[in-house]
Amino acid sequence: MNHTNLTLSLLSDTFAICRLEPEAGIPSWVLAGDFFSVTRTKEELSLVCPQAMVPEGTHCERDFRSIKVEGPLDFALVGVLASLTEALAQEEISILAISTFDTDYLLVKEAQVDRAVQKLSQAGHRFV
Repeated sequence: MNHTNLTLSLLSDTFAICRLEPEAGIPSWVLAGDFFSVTRTKEELSLVCPQAMVPEGTHCERDFRSIKVEGPLDFALVGVLASLTEALAQEEISILAISTFDTDYLLVKEAQVDRAVQKLSQAGHRFV
């Protein structure tokens, strides 16, 4: 696979990125969607999930869309995220990257998603 010509897709859900205290339990609402990410560090419990699942009053940033790199990707590939983030950085589009065993996801503010798709397409990536 040529990492400079990746196949991408835009997930339909709108996501929120939430921050809880590091000792907080993982709330059941985060586990209800088809796509979620849970990361605990000594500083925070960070959650990504469909924003419709997030209760009012939860500390979070809302209105993100997710661009998926169609995988699975080989662990030996180098520069996959760089080929995506460099194109977006040139447009001053901020992202949050999530990597899984099989692939990568970029979360982009919904207000910037059309520009992100356009810029990534211009950089040689293909949306399906």
